[in-house]
Amino acid sequence: MASRAIRIGSLAGVSLIAAMAVQGAASAQTAAPAGADTAPAASAASTPAPVATPAERPRERTVPAGAPSGDILVTARRRSETVQKVPLAISVLDARAIDATGSFNVLKLTQIQPSLQFYSTNPRNTTVNIRGLGQPFGLINDGIEPGVGFYIDQVYYARPGSATFDFLDIDRVEVLRGPQGTLYGKNTTAGAISITLKEPSFTPEGQVEVSAGNLGFVQGKASVSGPLSDTVAVRIGASVTKRDGTIHNITTNADVNSQDNLGVRGTLLFKPTSDFKLTLSGDYNRQNPDCCVQIYVRTGATQRPLNRQFAGLAAAFNYAPPSTDAFDRVTDLDATLRAKQTIGGVSLKAEWDVGPGTLTSVSAWRFWDWKPSNDRDFTGLPITTVSQNPSHQNQYTQEFRYAGTSGPIDYVGGLYGFYQKIDTTGSQVQGPAASRWLLNPTSANASNPAVLNGLTSLNDIHFKNTSLAAFGQVTWHVTDRLRLQPGLRVNYDKKTGSYVATVINGQGVTINCAPPLTSGSALADQCATLPPQSYNPKFSDWNVSGDFTASFDVARDVLAYATYAKSFKSGGINLSGLPLDANNQPILSSGSVKPESVNHYEVGLKTQFLDRRVTFNVAGFWTDVKNYQATVTNGQLGVIRGYLANAGKVRTRGVELDASFRPTSQLSLYASGAFTDAKYVKFVDAPCPPELAGGTAVTAGQTPSAPGTPGGRSPLACDISGQWLPGVSRWAGSHGGEYRIPAKLFGDSEIFFGYDGSYRSKFSSNPSRSAYTDIAGYYLANIRTGIRVNRTWELYGWVRNVFDKNYYEVLATQSGNTGLVVGQPADPRTYGATVKARF
Repeated sequence: MASRAIRIGSLAGVSLIAAMAVQGAASAQTAAPAGADTAPAASAASTPAPVATPAERPRERTVPAGAPSGDILVTARRRSETVQKVPLAISVLDARAIDATGSFNVLKLTQIQPSLQFYSTNPRNTTVNIRGLGQPFGLINDGIEPGVGFYIDQVYYARPGSATFDFLDIDRVEVLRGPQGTLYGKNTTAGAISITLKEPSFTPEGQVEVSAGNLGFVQGKASVSGPLSDTVAVRIGASVTKRDGTIHNITTNADVNSQDNLGVRGTLLFKPTSDFKLTLSGDYNRQNPDCCVQIYVRTGATQRPLNRQFAGLAAAFNYAPPSTDAFDRVTDLDATLRAKQTIGGVSLKAEWDVGPGTLTSVSAWRFWDWKPSNDRDFTGLPITTVSQNPSHQNQYTQEFRYAGTSGPIDYVGGLYGFYQKIDTTGSQVQGPAASRWLLNPTSANASNPAVLNGLTSLNDIHFKNTSLAAFGQVTWHVTDRLRLQPGLRVNYDKKTGSYVATVINGQGVTINCAPPLTSGSALADQCATLPPQSYNPKFSDWNVSGDFTASFDVARDVLAYATYAKSFKSGGINLSGLPLDANNQPILSSGSVKPESVNHYEVGLKTQFLDRRVTFNVAGFWTDVKNYQATVTNGQLGVIRGYLANAGKVRTRGVELDASFRPTSQLSLYASGAFTDAKYVKFVDAPCPPELAGGTAVTAGQTPSAPGTPGGRSPLACDISGQWLPGVSRWAGSHGGEYRIPAKLFGDSEIFFGYDGSYRSKFSSNPSRSAYTDIAGYYLANIRTGIRVNRTWELYGWVRNVFDKNYYEVLATQSGNTGLVVGQPADPRTYGATVKARF
């Protein structure tokens, strides 16, 4: 019924839009000229964005009188306003800064956004975090939602894989740090990334961009826009990116971890009057690279007996990895590799100036198809020969929002509905090496390949998610300098799922693992390796999010603010298999996880001086999360992706700085930094790190063995309270700038040189911190130099990772506590050239 209500709401939105079009509105206002076209700046704090014309602005408070044309306009509070007047930690990059810094996707943004973390072992398993919070670090579980909202033109994208695609026809990117639960949904407990695309233009225009570089890199982007009539304009854009792989697979003689992206987008704008406009958008995106592999990095001692750790197991097969130096970039994986995903959809947005404000309706449908194939044993041995979970998702969203001004009050309120359905049919198949690798060598079955060879788990997984909300936020201008801003959001969430794993042995017979099982039998070993499971988890709950912000203009260009936010992240359900009890039966109590409850405190100061040539912003924050949703590693081999659990409490706190400086018209500089102290405050029953796992379980009165003791005793769980949260560095920073020299080579031209540097300190790459999976800190440098002519075309060369720094994006461990550590080496030094023309 709820999903039907959302669909009916979407149709209602379309009907309302049609009615608006029929009724028309007041006569058009004369459009003011857009802001001056300034030279690109790499700074997230002061990159100029186009200034909205009066016809484009909601009827709220406009840009302050006397504000320079270069002021950045954002819509972080669902209304257009200058970024320095928004009491929120927010970074903004416009299209010119994105192009100049080579930030053509979210991964590249992390090099100039210190508080943003992005990790992706493949498009499905993509994590986007802010200040260390957002998505549990590790393999993705469909039963929970990310804590960083990802929006494109006000449409929520539920799939984290959306963030792996190339930017196309971008106007600006806003990174909102800290909980955004009032206006962006209950699940934005860490922040939101809001991307605004370029609108169709009634003045003909276009842009073409082509890049080429080493590793066979080729990227092309093109867009064109113009009027179809006095009231209708269109914009069409397309992009393609191809690049050879950075890792050579000697088994297939192919280079893997390549890039193969395609994107197209079309937008139709209907604007019969200055008070009403209707925007219809559609997009299709496809990725089909030879991807994604993680390769041998090192081994570390676990509690398993020596002959069951990696070195002993490999010796039994007379096996050695092709290299023990991951930066040789070779592998011998023998399973089929595929990482194909397609994402697309249609949205319809109506904006109608009516009464003292603007009524907005946003209706959208989106789909996601995922067709993977992986080598989950990370070796050239036929242990796990097939590992894949193809999925298909549909989502529907509908938002109604009204924003306006009445006297000293600015306000926004609305209704929101979301429905999502995911269907997954996956499989995991064991090969002829599985018995020896996975079973205890003392078992007679370990020397019998037939016991596990061909053992197949067929997974049928379904998920439905409905969310409904009402929200509102008010800004009371108590005086010309003091503002108070309360906000509230009421949410209802319902999740239902089904997980059925049917297991067939190598003879094609469906196995039954109901107790009692004969210890040491082939059936018992098969059930311990790929256990059949069937369960139907569910979750439903109401929650209330709210925030309160006080802001004060200390001086004309100095804003101080303080915020308290109470936010929630919806509870979830486990859809990747459950841990087993002593009888190899799923532990049903692990079928769901509680909602996260967030208390957030923040103070900030936003300043500009020296005639606004210097911008310096600072924010301090403290965020407590109760019942933090963690993806935990499971030592049992049959659980493909780990499972979800609640950590009692985590905390992240820190300080962020953003600065930019334009000492002359020829030089632009920027610097950003973040200190983030993110840790588990209380997680007493966490899975143990690999050095404490794999041994005989301790019983009453026994003491666990020292870490890495072969054949030792392992605790049933570990207290990791006080340890770092995974994926976040304590120190991160970025800096750079661009210097421009006027020239007369081809008319009105300039020669430019740009530099961008970034640093991240050491961070943990395992949910329970391990000595084997810490990633060392690293510094990266990118440079570019070229010529711009008449602001219509430019040609420049670029080098990324100038010093060819070897570093890992992620590290992980092989399941079963063998001690094998695998990783994903980041891109080596790349270089190339770009030519761009505007008309």
